[in-house]
Amino acid sequence: MSETVGKDRTIRVLLIDDQLIVAAAVRRMLEAESDIEFFYCQDPTQAISTAKEISPTVILQDLVMPELDGLLLVKFFRANSDTREIPLIVLSSKEEPLIKAKAFGLGASDYLVKLPDRVELIARIRHHSMGYIHLLQRDEAFRKLRESQQTLAEDVAQAEKYITSLLPKRITCESLVTDWRFIPSAFLGGDSFGYHWIDEDNFACYLLDVCGHGVKSALLSVSAMNVLRAQSLTGCNFRDAGEVISALNNAFLMEQHNNMYFTIWYGVYNRITRVLNFAGAGHPPSLLISGPPEGPISCLQLESNGPVNGMLDDFLYPSESVTIEPGSRLYLYSDGVCELHMPDGGMWPFDDYLQAMSQPLAVGENALERIQSLGRRIQGGNPFVDDFSILEILLH
Repeated sequence: MSETVGKDRTIRVLLIDDQLIVAAAVRRMLEAESDIEFFYCQDPTQAISTAKEISPTVILQDLVMPELDGLLLVKFFRANSDTREIPLIVLSSKEEPLIKAKAFGLGASDYLVKLPDRVELIARIRHHSMGYIHLLQRDEAFRKLRESQQTLAEDVAQAEKYITSLLPKRITCESLVTDWRFIPSAFLGGDSFGYHWIDEDNFACYLLDVCGHGVKSALLSVSAMNVLRAQSLTGCNFRDAGEVISALNNAFLMEQHNNMYFTIWYGVYNRITRVLNFAGAGHPPSLLISGPPEGPISCLQLESNGPVNGMLDDFLYPSESVTIEPGSRLYLYSDGVCELHMPDGGMWPFDDYLQAMSQPLAVGENALERIQSLGRRIQGGNPFVDDFSILEILLH
C-alpha cells in the first residue's frame, strides 16, 4: 500500500467525520486540486480498516463523534502499525487548549478548528502529505539498500567459500609439515597462497596479496594462484623464484588488469640440498625461524627485492638463496598479519611483530594460533580489517 503512494506522489486525504455536511464541504474545497484524491469514512468504527485499504497520505479526523471518542481513535491510529506514521489532523468545533494538548500527546500531527479556510486546509494537507511521502520514499530507498547489501554480503560469502576451497590441504611428510590460517576480512581482500611439489625434490610455496578489497581483488588473486598451481607460464623454470615472478609480472600487467597489481613472495625448497631459492615483489619479508624450541632462536628476514607485480613491463626480479637448518620454520604472511590497527589509533610496530614471531614455543603450543590470538588482542578484539593469511612450513 504505502510503496505505491511513495512512488506516484499522489496525495490521498481520508476524512473521518459523522456529519455528511462536513464531508461535502471538504470535498468542494479539494475538488479543484487535480493531485489530491478525497476519501470519506462516516463510521469511526471503520476508520482503521478504511485507512488500511486506501493508504491515505493524511487523515482528517473529527474529535466529537457519537460511536467513538475522537481522542481514543487517535490513540488507535497510533497503536496500529499500518497507520502509525500517517499524518493525522484532528478537527474540532472550537479552540480548546486542554483538548489540543491531549490530542498532540496522543500523537496527532496537527489541530484545526473546523471548518478552516480553504487555502489553509490545502496548505496543511500538502505539507503533511509531502512529508509522509518523503518518509515512504526514504524507507523504500533504505529497504532497497538493505536488500542490495544483503545480496552483496551473500556474494562475498560465496566468494570467500570458493577461495577457501582453493587453499591447499595441509601436508605432513618426511621432509616437511605445513599449516596455515586464513581469516577473510569483512570486505574480502585479495590474499591467496599455496604450495606443491614441482617434482620429487623441489617444493614451491607462495603467498600473494592483490591491492584493494572486494570480489574484483579476490578474482585476480585466484587467477594468479591458478597460474602458479598449474605451472602455466610458458617457458618458465618454476624452480627459479626470480624467473617465476618475472613471468608473472608480464602475465598480469596493470594496464591489462583494470590497473590492479599484487605483491607476492615465492620460494622453492630443494629437500636434497636443503637450499631455499626465493624472490619477492613488494611483499613483506618471509621469516625463517631456526634454533632449538627452548632458544636461543634466530629470525632471518627473507626480503622481497623487487617492485609490486604488474607495474613494470619486462622487469627482471632477482633470486636469492639460503641454506635451511633442520627443524627450521618458514613463515609466509600478508600485511594483514603484521599491519594491525591498535585501539589508540596507532599501528603495531613491525619490530614487535618480529619479536612475537621469534618467541620460543611452549610444549604443545601452536605458533599460528599464538600469533592469531595476539593479533586479536592487539586490535582490542576488533575484526581484522584486512585478510589475515599466514603459512607455516616446518622443514625437517
